[in-house]
Amino acid sequence: MEREHLLTSESVSEGHPDKMADQISDAVLDAFLTQDPFSRVGCETLLAKNLAVIALEFRSDAKVSIPDVVRQVIRDIGYTDPSYGFDYRTCEVITSVSPQSEEIADAVGHPDGEIGASDQGTVFGYATRETPELMPLPISLAHRLVQKQAEVRKSGVLSWLRPDAKSQVTVRYLGLKPISVEKVVLSTQHSPGIGRDRMQEEVIAEIIEKVIPEALRAKNIQYLVNPSGSFTSGGPQADSGLTGRKIVVDTYGGSCPHGGGAFSGKDPTKVDRSAAYMARYMAKNIVVARLAERCTVQLSYAIGVAEPLSLTIDLHGTGAVDEQRLEDTVRRIFPLTPKGIIETLDLRRPIYKKTAAYGHFGRELPEFTWERTDKTRQLRGLLGLQGGE
Repeated sequence: MEREHLLTSESVSEGHPDKMADQISDAVLDAFLTQDPFSRVGCETLLAKNLAVIALEFRSDAKVSIPDVVRQVIRDIGYTDPSYGFDYRTCEVITSVSPQSEEIADAVGHPDGEIGASDQGTVFGYATRETPELMPLPISLAHRLVQKQAEVRKSGVLSWLRPDAKSQVTVRYLGLKPISVEKVVLSTQHSPGIGRDRMQEEVIAEIIEKVIPEALRAKNIQYLVNPSGSFTSGGPQADSGLTGRKIVVDTYGGSCPHGGGAFSGKDPTKVDRSAAYMARYMAKNIVVARLAERCTVQLSYAIGVAEPLSLTIDLHGTGAVDEQRLEDTVRRIFPLTPKGIIETLDLRRPIYKKTAAYGHFGRELPEFTWERTDKTRQLRGLLGLQGGE
């Protein structure tokens, strides 16, 4: 008998301090890649009240004005008014810049033109048929809520909204199938003077009920809008922000293991980013090829070594083929060295700021090459199966 259980996932808005830090780090990376596609960059951002600190190690011929990049990101997010407690024009920007370690540079560069992994690490990719985008339903809905919050804020539909927000969605499952949304939490920064009743009513009408499908709402669904009360002080004024503190928000919302490595601010020679994209690409093609209803791919690497130390595929009991045979097959189709991943997914482009809010996976953007499903027929053919999707 299939067991019912609950799964909860969260997301945060582009104006949340941690996500601001991710976007700044990736915007700096994009600025380097725009001028020099072979740039190697590691960028970390710390945000606090009226302060942005950028720590950068790099190897590149690009010349980038880091403070200009930082201020543009903050402006685009919407911190454009001193009354918000953080303003792109007046915040202090401090930079600490150093060249990439020669030892790391030597480990990454191979005499035969291959690229060694720039650090050790384990990554996971995941896909599931429970949503059209092959993502877990809780994280998909959580992302859409904060995306909608930004949309109605920027369009003026709810002009009293401010940039900082968090969402959380609890879904009831029967076995592997999501059957209802039980609880929705949305905490959003707002301007002073907005009554609690009006705020709750408008957030439910213009954000929550525009995102949560009526057919999925539980009979006794709970909406918790700003359950802590007033939320006028937000962003870096009220909380610090740091690159890489929302790694589960960035990936699968707790439905899949996480290797622990953050993505933002890292160029694609760093496999904790690029290999995670390849693992998603592999898992998604496996599911779309109808080889499983659900798939987790694990890859691990050692610094300076090009080939992965291990590849493991878990079909969670839903597979149409033997997992060991599938592992042997995907090695023939998907290049797993850093160089092979970069070239296959075309990762030397300035595409990364778009990844840094609302999730790195599950969005059909042209830049997100890891969301393609162009290997399904080849997978089925090598496995001796007819057709594909």
